Amino acid sequence: MNSQATSTVGEAWRVAMVVPLQGPGGVFGPSCEAVSELAAHDLNVDGGVLGREVQIEVVDGGADPQLVARHIDQLITTSTIHAVSGWHISSVRNALAPVIAGRVPYVYPALYEGGERRRDIYCCGETPDRQIAPALRWLRENAGVRRWFIVGDDYVWPRSSVAAVREYARDLGLDLVGHRFVDLGRADMSEAVRAAMASECDAVLMLLVGQDAVEFNRACATLGAADSFLRFSPLMDESMLLGSGADGTRGLFVAASFFSALVGANAMELTGRYHDLHGPTAPPLSGIAESCYEGLQLLSRLIHRSGQLTDIATSDRVSYDGPRGTVHYRADATVQPVHLAVADGYDFDVLTTLTAY
Repeated sequence: MNSQATSTVGEAWRVAMVVPLQGPGGVFGPSCEAVSELAAHDLNVDGGVLGREVQIEVVDGGADPQLVARHIDQLITTSTIHAVSGWHISSVRNALAPVIAGRVPYVYPALYEGGERRRDIYCCGETPDRQIAPALRWLRENAGVRRWFIVGDDYVWPRSSVAAVREYARDLGLDLVGHRFVDLGRADMSEAVRAAMASECDAVLMLLVGQDAVEFNRACATLGAADSFLRFSPLMDESMLLGSGADGTRGLFVAASFFSALVGANAMELTGRYHDLHGPTAPPLSGIAESCYEGLQLLSRLIHRSGQLTDIATSDRVSYDGPRGTVHYRADATVQPVHLAVADGYDFDVLTTLTAY
């Protein structure tokens, strides 16, 4: 590791939380910032990280990925930060990977396409094999969904996920009847909705980020698409439901490891602490934002296990109980509960915990 990265700034441990403050993912920004503050607060209440106060440096992960990478490079070079985490898309992760390797640890907590093996990157988000595949099976068995149309933003996560979905479809006896990839943050969703309706699909798999998914839901409401097909998304939170409108969320299923509607003790305690810290006007606590909490929790556990701020061992397994329930992290996979919910107006009704594919 770069020796510069091992120095401290006022004996603090500073983490760059890379979260989107603009673009289609900007809808997540306020809640990601608020949850990051809570995560730092909770770690500090427990004595910090190796006795050092946890401080957050928010970095706009909604900017061009190369600009984000240059910003992080500067922060590492000047010893301003000692680790990186936060929710951001895979294109940003790919830009950060060569900048971070051998310098500081990087926990990537967002759902993603899977298969990350690069140095100093620790992924703990949901992956298609444990999120999308079990949901496709459940919807086949419980809603009779067999004919799928896919709409995705044109970048790494959707395209790689579609490759996996083709395999799941073969195994589950499903038909993929068409797809559309749209420009991230710049698409008119009406054409994609009309194409899905024309395909006579049973359901649409939405691999869309933030505002893009909101616009797709709104177009579905405008065109009456809920009478034609169901929708399933692995990336949909409460703030997106609000943006979509009640008519835009009819027939919408979502899979995630955290929903604010979960009734487990750990999830309810997180919600209580979140509102205690930020008050009743806090941004919605969502599964997307909660991943920022998971990122800092995993970082702290990896560091405490290694006993140092850098050169964290990757071979050891780490298990802990958190807002998602019991999480088992290891370098090749993270095992955690994944739930299926259906949109009910502006909230989610959690239906079941999915069985791994």
